[in-house]
Amino acid sequence: MLNPAWLDGLSLGDVVSASPVDGGYASKTYRVSTTLGRSVIVKTHDDVPVDLYALEADGLEALGVPGAFVVPKVLRVTPTFIVLSDLGASSLPADSDDFWRDAGRRLAVQHQQTANKFGYHQDNYLGVLPQRNPWNDDGHAFFAEHRLLRYLEVPNCYNALSPGDRRRLERLANCLPDLIPSQPASLLHGDLWHGNLLPAPALIDPAVYYGWPEAELSMLHGCSNIPTSFYDAYQELHPLNPGWLDRLPLLHLREHLCVLAHFGPAPETLTKLHTTLTRY
Repeated sequence: MLNPAWLDGLSLGDVVSASPVDGGYASKTYRVSTTLGRSVIVKTHDDVPVDLYALEADGLEALGVPGAFVVPKVLRVTPTFIVLSDLGASSLPADSDDFWRDAGRRLAVQHQQTANKFGYHQDNYLGVLPQRNPWNDDGHAFFAEHRLLRYLEVPNCYNALSPGDRRRLERLANCLPDLIPSQPASLLHGDLWHGNLLPAPALIDPAVYYGWPEAELSMLHGCSNIPTSFYDAYQELHPLNPGWLDRLPLLHLREHLCVLAHFGPAPETLTKLHTTLTRY
């Protein structure tokens, strides 16, 4: 699909070609080449919330912290597409300890950006579902209500979980102060799995809010095979509370619930969710 309007007013030339780029749930993503030899990334969809791309642009701006990850420059935003600078290849150098140490340090710098409350100045999206970010002084209450229990009302998730599952989740949410130590409200990407990490090193597709650093690490750990050099470099700048590794599966429940809310009863996701719930 070629849309000449993508580049209106950008002085980049006209669209020559658009090659599909893998990744992303809500959008179709293209690497667009122009008559002036430039390359940009366009994310587009005709059926997304009208503020989705504007909120993505806001999240990228928030993540533009000196010393942290590179983020793409937002070139144009409309209700149906966003145009971003092209940061290059998406395949991570899986065997490069230098890359992973650098990534760990950059994430630590990002997490050193803190707020005095949990949440964000506005709601945004995780996938195509609203992510609720009301400011809250209590990190345990914020995570319980807005990162776990909020998914129980989403039809796909409601139908995938048994009444027993819901009771166990509600009980666990009430016990969070006994299970998760207090942590600062740090600037989080919010959807940090390896598909949103580029070798630049850069981050894309944010769902930004201020929350627990361990919640961010839980997604990387749960969705990717990240080498220990990443975590070692991270902790040199941003030490974690003892027992952090054992807590990651508990915090990764948010991702399991989000997957169920988007896609329904995926057997693998349900198995992982049940395995975690039986520990508590």
